[in-house]
Amino acid sequence: MSEGSIKVEGKIVAVLAGTMFRVQLDNGHEVLAHISGKMRKRFIRLIPGDRVKMEMSPYDLNKARIVWRIG
Repeated sequence: MSEGSIKVEGKIVAVLAGTMFRVQLDNGHEVLAHISGKMRKRFIRLIPGDRVKMEMSPYDLNKARIVWRIG
């Protein structure tokens, strides 16, 4: 994303249809997240319990894009 994106970490709580995930942030807030194109291209698998790094837009704090799987 652009320079104005917010970078956060969280834990995957649920796997939804269409490569969407429910992710709980460290402060307890839950967001709806999708996988970035590079992760989809490299077939990175995500399961509940994985920690991920995400980028969020400052305009919509309920959606995010997963850019990295921590483990």
